[in-house]
Amino acid sequence: MRYGFRWARVAVLMAIVAGLCGRAYGGQQASPPPEPQAQDVAALRATIEQLRQQLDALERKVAALEAATPPAAPAPAPEAPAPAPAPAPQAAAPAEPAVPMPAPQPATAGASGSKVFNPDMAVIGNFVGAAGSNTFDPRPALALDEAEVSLQAIVDPYARADFFLSGSPDGIEVEEGFITFPALPGGLLVKVGKMKAQFGKVNTQHAHVLPWVDEPLPMRNLLGGDEGLNDSGISVSRLIPNKLLFLEATGEVYDGNNGVFASHERSDLTYVGRLHGYRDVSEGSNIDLGTSYAYGHNDAGLHTNTQLFGADATFRYRPLRRAIYQRFLARTELFWSKREMGDLGPRQDAFGAYLTGEYQFARRWIAGARYDWSDRATDASLRDTSGSFLLTYWPSEFSQIRGQYRRTSYAEGVDANEVLFQFLFAIGAHGAHAF
Repeated sequence: MRYGFRWARVAVLMAIVAGLCGRAYGGQQASPPPEPQAQDVAALRATIEQLRQQLDALERKVAALEAATPPAAPAPAPEAPAPAPAPAPQAAAPAEPAVPMPAPQPATAGASGSKVFNPDMAVIGNFVGAAGSNTFDPRPALALDEAEVSLQAIVDPYARADFFLSGSPDGIEVEEGFITFPALPGGLLVKVGKMKAQFGKVNTQHAHVLPWVDEPLPMRNLLGGDEGLNDSGISVSRLIPNKLLFLEATGEVYDGNNGVFASHERSDLTYVGRLHGYRDVSEGSNIDLGTSYAYGHNDAGLHTNTQLFGADATFRYRPLRRAIYQRFLARTELFWSKREMGDLGPRQDAFGAYLTGEYQFARRWIAGARYDWSDRATDASLRDTSGSFLLTYWPSEFSQIRGQYRRTSYAEGVDANEVLFQFLFAIGAHGAHAF
């Protein structure tokens, strides 16, 4: 405060001098006097000296008041804000019963605090019906084919856990349950648990993600049916830096018990490798290429093996300006199976493939077609073929309605004409699947 009065004194003196000078300057313009009078200068000096003495006396009085007043007394005045209605009720709190009142919290604190230890949960229902005739591989007329429950959460900044429980007419099982470590040294991404092997495209996808009601024939004949290559193991992936395309290499080892492979001893493991590349072709289109390999023991004998080779290609077109109204996808996968039969006969070299395309012609409507053919893994001389037409309607992000006409010609000479329909519905926050 003392320094404030000093500055005030200087300001007052400067204001007086400026005013007098301005008055003198203005007087000169109006009627300039010939010579300044000596008594005027003396009067000005006397006035300035008088003001200086008054300011000094005022400063001494302020200093005396500061010295006489306790230093803690003026402190609350500047610190207390003018609009402070909230502290007043808290001051009266001690007069209430001796139950401490909790401090007020934001409205969202309770909701976020109650969820911090809970994973993201979702339930997806897959209802499938069939009409027509198929005496070789019949399906129920109406059935809740699968109900999938997903539990997903970030364990800590360095790990994520994903669990998918599948309920079907055959029972409840863990379809997938694994933990992912995305930030290990060397740029490695590691998954540990039960999961779908990184072999091709369809094998890695859940049933509700497929763009068809059923699965292509090569999946059933060469990759073990609905579950495909799904086993407990360890997966290690790493990006390969290059300027041409996004390239990822994956190596996996599994226990060796699924629809294709069978483990007779602890050392009978299954090995899977995949090289996957992705590149943008234009602003609204891209191409995805991949090759896969799997090796392991089978159930034909104690020392019989199966080798699987795969190649896949996907082309996507989705213009950015009309992304919600128009898109096109074309995909093909090729599979080769080399299965040793031991005492049951010679090795069976089977081949299978499918070709599919889907086009979104309106905001909620998608039309598609698929053609697939496949030999049998245990008897490559038998080949099945199938053709399908599909129409999908999306009422919202959480439901789908799909119809599929399928004609299948089995190697035994049986032809099946069927109409399949599917209702998919989801509740909860279901995480995104692999692209």
